[in-house]
Amino acid sequence: MSLIKDKYERVIDYMRISITDRCNLRCVYCMPADGIKPVDFRNILSYEEIVRIVKTGVKLGVRKVRITGGEPLIRKNLPYLIKEINNIDGIEDISITTNGLLLKQYVRQLVDAGLKRVNISLDSLRPERYSEITRGGDIKKVFEGIQEAEAVGLTPIKINMVPIRGFNDDEIEEFAKITMKTAYHIRFIEFMPIGSREIWSREKYISSEELRQRVSEVAPLMPLKIRRSGPARYYGFENAPGCIGFISPITHHFCNTCNRLRLTSDGKLRPCLFSETEIDLKSALRNGASDEEVERLLRLAVEIKPEGHSINHEKSFDHLKPMSKIGG
Repeated sequence: MSLIKDKYERVIDYMRISITDRCNLRCVYCMPADGIKPVDFRNILSYEEIVRIVKTGVKLGVRKVRITGGEPLIRKNLPYLIKEINNIDGIEDISITTNGLLLKQYVRQLVDAGLKRVNISLDSLRPERYSEITRGGDIKKVFEGIQEAEAVGLTPIKINMVPIRGFNDDEIEEFAKITMKTAYHIRFIEFMPIGSREIWSREKYISSEELRQRVSEVAPLMPLKIRRSGPARYYGFENAPGCIGFISPITHHFCNTCNRLRLTSDGKLRPCLFSETEIDLKSALRNGASDEEVERLLRLAVEIKPEGHSINHEKSFDHLKPMSKIGG
């Protein structure tokens, strides 16, 4: 098996691919009410271009792919892309991150195409608050999607929650208690300082240490060893079927084990989420680049991958693109 390492000896075997910067929600902490001007569809990578990039990545050791957005389920014919990627010899795992609104409608097609795992982004369990946060989203559809995903075997179900002080942090304990009754993985992610100062502030930020302390007040937490590699540190309540993960990109960043590259929907390859450095694969592809040239650009992205980021909770980094543009 071919493996490629960066200059810090990290094996790069994971690619996160955004297939759209559009979304069917307008979450108040993510974008303004009228949304963010989307990339013209002609400038979005085609599925054929994405598959070609993945095939090249596999030659270098990419084994895992996560499909993101925006909201990936709003792009047409997603099962086709999943199937094409799944048919690439060397791909071992395909997953998706979604808000769940369309999951019930498409999940069986996606599983039949080769989808292995799903992460659902959910920042409130309360219908009225969810509707307010998302500017009109129907949480009932999300719950139905989660149930359907579990029914077709996309387990463990992972639910990602971003606690924000004064916004939804009074639900932290409610989310944690879900693991007492289900085998779901509830993952708390630190609120990252990306985007407008109107969206992010230091006062709203909650560290993973504080989150863990609050969750441990529900019941004692025990550290768990989860076989899959990833950024979350997992804990569980005694005899609980589910588990609780804490993802700390700010206070305990996982840069030293980062194994990923990010491909934006408009064809930019980013060595790091917080990096301003991008390699333009789309232009190369559309200007007739050979497979060798595409491989050279992927190797370049690995070579320039930074040792770590310097993002902290002290300020907002307005100059960085919003997550919908980078890929969640």
